[in-house]
Amino acid sequence: MQNDFCSSNTKINLMRAFAGECQSRQRYYQAALIAQQQKYIGLERMFRFTAEQEERHAKQFFEALENCAGEAINICADYPADVFKDMGSLLEASAHEEQHEADVVYKAFEDEARKEGFMDAATLFKLVAEIERSHMRRFEYYSGLWNSDMLLRSDSTDECWICLNCGHIHRGSEPPKNCPVCGAEQGYFIRAAEAAFTPSVII
Repeated sequence: MQNDFCSSNTKINLMRAFAGECQSRQRYYQAALIAQQQKYIGLERMFRFTAEQEERHAKQFFEALENCAGEAINICADYPADVFKDMGSLLEASAHEEQHEADVVYKAFEDEARKEGFMDAATLFKLVAEIERSHMRRFEYYSGLWNSDMLLRSDSTDECWICLNCGHIHRGSEPPKNCPVCGAEQGYFIRAAEAAFTPSVII
């Protein structure tokens, strides 16, 4: 069991995790900009929402390094260069990276922390891995909609859509080309069930 945190592999892994979460945050912000340029505002908001969560993960990993404050920690790690303009490729790559991060990287980091006796770090790796799996499922969901051309279409004529610009609710198999209230383009609409703070009672 490792007693000296500052000479442990867990310290290195925490810094690798911090760097990885910072990378994820920036990749998702870049993806959000691409979605915005392509006028898929629902996807833009989804990428930004995920990026903000990655930022919080980075903060937790960084704060876990407090005992080594002032030290320069050398790390070696691989990070994906998912420089895609195609939205389908961005969604698929994001899902794959989240799965790898959760099931391979953070699992190994958790096991190492337990082996070295740093249980708080092990728990942090485990809990963040669970969140990354939810990110994976989020990206898989939107990737599935994208690949089946169902992002802005539904098999149900009773589907509820919400305009992210003004909150207008539209019922139908697809949202209007422009919101009848604010004029926002179709890409501002998402399924109302996907929207935050929109309980089913109002749709």
